[in-house]
Amino acid sequence: MGLVLAALLSGPFGGAVAALLFPRVGVDGVVTLRLTIAALVLLAVCRPRVRGYRRADWLLIGGFGVALAGMNTLAYHAIARIPLGPVVMLEVLGPLVLSVLTARRAASWLWAGLAAGGVALLTGTGSDRLTPAGIGFAVAAGAVWAGYIMASARAGQRFPKADGLALAMIAAAVITLPLGAGTALVNPYVLAMGAAVALLSSALPYTLELLALRRMPTATFAVLMSLGPAVAAIAGYVVLHQQLTAVEGLAIALVIAANIGAVRTRPTE
Repeated sequence: MGLVLAALLSGPFGGAVAALLFPRVGVDGVVTLRLTIAALVLLAVCRPRVRGYRRADWLLIGGFGVALAGMNTLAYHAIARIPLGPVVMLEVLGPLVLSVLTARRAASWLWAGLAAGGVALLTGTGSDRLTPAGIGFAVAAGAVWAGYIMASARAGQRFPKADGLALAMIAAAVITLPLGAGTALVNPYVLAMGAAVALLSSALPYTLELLALRRMPTATFAVLMSLGPAVAAIAGYVVLHQQLTAVEGLAIALVIAANIGAVRTRPTE
């Protein structure tokens, strides 16, 4: 539980720091910087073994890498357009839908309806801060996040320590490199901020999550991670000075409650 809570705090604050770099190197540049530095850190720390794996293992790494690259790219494009709290709220709809579909219980659909009510409340307020593009990117990131959770759990079972994550992070960095590479990335300030983003948003939380998924049921993991929107709202306020309206706060609370309820409705693992 301590591993998950540490990851929960680390990720949103890393995302808030990343937003400070968007004007300098662009969204894709920040994604490339984050994943490349995180890959180098994990490569140095984990020293993953590359021999002795089957074709299916490498296909899993490839899919894991695609999920990492897609989730980060989509989420950062959303953060560049709408406040951090609503972004993470919309993102967690992906894991929520996954939980509802795998539960195969009628009661789970009640929680899905509660989450839909939260989304309707958020998008129906007419706030000029919530653009259609930002909402679309956040929802797409949530869909990819569901795939990331499944890939992370399987990689944790098939690969020792954090080797699966390290190899997938290398794949993700290679995928995003053509989109964000540029001379602006070698600026000392940008590199320092990028290193902070990489550690807070990628290397640290993903490693903690992977290790946690080995030690606890995925249902418990999902309950704790459902608190992400609240932490993201706090990070957005502290780092980016983003204020949440009462309606936005209520919408986030509804989605958090729906996530917790949906997970607790699932059969015990």
